[in-house]
Amino acid sequence: MTQLLLIRHAPAGHRETWIGDDRQRPLDDKGRAQSAALAPALEGFPIERVLTSPYLRCVQTVEPLAAARRVPLEYRDELADDADPAEGRRLIGELADDGKRAALCAHGGLIQELLAEALPKGAVAVLEATPNAGLTRLETLAPPGRV
Repeated sequence: MTQLLLIRHAPAGHRETWIGDDRQRPLDDKGRAQSAALAPALEGFPIERVLTSPYLRCVQTVEPLAAARRVPLEYRDELADDADPAEGRRLIGELADDGKRAALCAHGGLIQELLAEALPKGAVAVLEATPNAGLTRLETLAPPGRV
């Protein structure tokens, strides 16, 4: 089994009020604060890879984490807002085969499909993954800086 951290992107304002391409919607002030607090909050977890949806709000959520761990960001369409859950499961299976501990940043809809439940924005699900894309949730960490 491989330990994975599944992160829902931090707050990025409201889709309905954003003008322009939703893929370019950035984190809001609260989201930037949560993003900055993510690396210290995950200090106790070994992370060898950081994978993210290519949507700006996901990238911004995990940029500080990748920088703190000195690993490159890996942009993966399988984690995008409109991704097919089957592709997300396939990616998780590949990561389990790889055996490296990874953090993945994705969107709420995909996470709900993968976990069969919602995860608050900025929260982290600590998972064990098997090569057949089976997931076992070990714990859920509240969004950093959340009161």
